[in-house]
Parts: sequence; structure tokens; C-alpha cells
Amino acid sequence: MSTSNAVPSTGSAPGEAPLTLAEPPAPVLGLRDTFGLWANLGVSLLLPVAAVFVVLPGRPLSTTLGAIVVGAVIGATLLGLAAAAGARERVPTMVLLRGLLGRRASALPTAVNLVQCVGWATFEIVIIAEAASRALDAPRWPFVLAAGVLATAMALRPLGVARVLARYAVWAALAAVVYLFVNVLAEPLPPLTDGAATSFWTAADIVIALPVSWFPLVADYTRHARSARAAGVGAGLGYGLATIVMFTLGVVALAAYGSAGFDVIDALLAVPLGALAVLVLVTVELDEAFANVYSTAVSAQNLVARADRRLLAVGVGAVATLLALTFDIAAYEPFLFLIGAVFVPLAGVLLVAYATTPRGAWDTSDTAPARPLFLLPWAAGFLAYQLTLPTYFAGPGAGWTAWWSARQADLGIDPANGWSASLVGLAVAVGLTALVCLPGVLRRRRTAA
Repeated sequence: MSTSNAVPSTGSAPGEAPLTLAEPPAPVLGLRDTFGLWANLGVSLLLPVAAVFVVLPGRPLSTTLGAIVVGAVIGATLLGLAAAAGARERVPTMVLLRGLLGRRASALPTAVNLVQCVGWATFEIVIIAEAASRALDAPRWPFVLAAGVLATAMALRPLGVARVLARYAVWAALAAVVYLFVNVLAEPLPPLTDGAATSFWTAADIVIALPVSWFPLVADYTRHARSARAAGVGAGLGYGLATIVMFTLGVVALAAYGSAGFDVIDALLAVPLGALAVLVLVTVELDEAFANVYSTAVSAQNLVARADRRLLAVGVGAVATLLALTFDIAAYEPFLFLIGAVFVPLAGVLLVAYATTPRGAWDTSDTAPARPLFLLPWAAGFLAYQLTLPTYFAGPGAGWTAWWSARQADLGIDPANGWSASLVGLAVAVGLTALVCLPGVLRRRRTAA
């Protein structure tokens, strides 16, 4: 059961995303559109900037590249499965969670996602402005304003923007990335000595986090897909391939130029016509900011179903732009990864519960009953994640890291265990969810027999 049984409104343009949850979504995105959209969303300057965190210093380059591929496959598979579920139910992700937790309890992940989306929108605006100001040797603040205004404007017509990104922008991004790869690979690649990953699985963990960070947003778009297959294959394959490409670009740039973090951008600017290629990627980066602004508005509609998403998007865009102008988003980054740790186990809980629920019985209506048992595997997965690898905070938030480190000591867990926190959290969440679902599955089988 979905929210599409409400009386349709005529407020939205034909073939465009509905203005409220009272309108049914338009199934206008095919496999090509979905693949192009998610490949474009995966082409982000955030990935090469963060590549230093996946590098295994003193290990062969092939080991780091292997961790990138493994992490991308795991994360993109989870993303694709959630995308397919959203396409079948024709609802945004936060509304999809009504079928898991119930109408009222779905407000909990919705509130967390609102914080996450505003934070990532702000972070993307900062990255766009930083890269553009370095490429053009100009002050940063005008680019912050321009990026905020453009991302907000794009969020007003999201499906039209998605089709443009899929058909045109993805090719411009591909050309820029190929050009940068050719120039970077022309340099000698000495052994990597700088890097923050301590094991193969901690490196893969960073890569897994990127596709899974889109899990709370994916159905906001794939509810408009023509089929679950187009949604799942397009989102998973498109974002997975882009993740591999962009992390690899960052790693080889680090090897070639010895640059990490935002200095990677300076290194790419140094190649012939590098400024032009980076500016193309800066323009393409707008889609990440737009997607976060739009999804903040759509997520909010799970709480206020009849609110106009356009008004919500304008408010969100204004807040994200203001934060990008006044806030040190780098200090906020650990909180964003902490929120990501919340959604990794939740993805596992949702996918197991959805797979074991009979087709057509997933209730996303306003009267969806509470299912508090599913809060337990979600919470257990988050606890397992933090006990494996506590989210690192410095300064005022250091107490969080210290508390979880003390709990590791109490349980005899080696802080340098080298495990993947994402996979441990997922395994705990999936296993406990399977136990919660098992009685219902056995009961249905007995009834069928």
C-alpha cells in the first residue's frame, strides 16, 4: 500500500516531480536516464579530495585500487537494492521507511536525514566554491552564492534537471575525467607513502560509505523510474562505476604529485588545460548540491505531506548557502560521517525486511502501524559500527570518541582491529532483522502449505 491512493493534485508540471505527497509520481525515467543521473552524482570532487583516506601507505598501488573496487561494489549493491524498492513502491525513501518502522516512527530517520542533507548540501557548496576560486584565482564567497542559487533553482524542476544531467552533463564530466586521467598517468607513479588507511577493510569502509550515504535519498528519484530493474541497475551501476573512477583519480594524483586533500585540486589545475577540466567538474558538482537540497524538501514532506516542495527547497537552499558562507564545514564533517554510520545498518534492516515481506503488503500509508521491533537491529548495528571503529572527533566532540574507545577496551576489542565497521554493522543489523522476520516467514509458509 502506498501514498499514491490519495486524490491527485494538478499543481505539478506534466512529467515533473509532484509538489506534494498527495500527487502520484510520474514514471518518466528509463534505464539510460537513471544510469546517467547516478553516474553524474558519482562524479564528485569530494572523492579525489578524500582519496588520501583510502590509501594504504607502503602497500602496492594495486592493493588500494582493490579496496576501492570492493568498497564500491558493496556500497553500490546496497544502493541499487534500495533504489529498486523505491521504484516498486513509488514513494520517497523516508516514506518507504513507514513500511519498516510505521508512520510515526519513520519521523526518527527523517529527522536525522534532514540534518544530513543540509550538511552535505553545505559541504558540496563549499567544495564547488573552493575549487572554482582556486581555478580562477578569485575570492570564494561569490561562488558560494552562485552555487547556492543555482542548486536551489535546479531543485525546483528536479526531473527536468535529471534528464539533462543524464543526456548531456554526464558526457562533459566523462570527457573532463578522461582528460585528467591521461595527464596524470603520463607522470611517473612512485610508491605511495602518504595515506590514512590502516588496513584493506578500513580503506574499503570509506568507499562503502559514499554510495550508502545516498541510501536515504535514492528513492526520491527512483520512484519516477519506469521499472524496478531500471532503478536498481541504473543507480547501482552508475554510482558504483563513478565511485571507482573518481577515487582512483584521487589516488593516482596523490601518487603522481604527492598532493592530498584540497591540494589535489591544485595538482589537477597544474596539468595543461587543467583549469578548464576542473571547471567542468565544478559545474557538474552542482548536481550533488541540487540533489541534497531537493531531497531535504522531499524528506520533510514525510512529516508535512501537503507542504509544497518548491517552498521547502528555497528555504533549504538559503540555509545551506548561509552555512557555507559562515560555518567551518570541515569541523562538521565528522558529524556527517557519524550520521552516515546511522544509515549503514538501517539500509540492511530495510532490505531484509522488504525482501521478506509479501509483494503488495509493504504499507507506506498515513496509517502504517508501528513496528518497534525493527528499531532493535538498527540500534544494534549502529552500536556494532561504533565499537568496531568509533567516529573520530577532535575538540569539543572528543568525549564521544573517548567513550567508545573505553567501551572497546572493556570488551577487549583492539582499536587497530582493521575490520570494516560498515560490514560489521551491516552483518549485525541483517542477522537480527532476519531473526525478527523469521516467525512471519515460517507462518506464511505453513499457511501456504
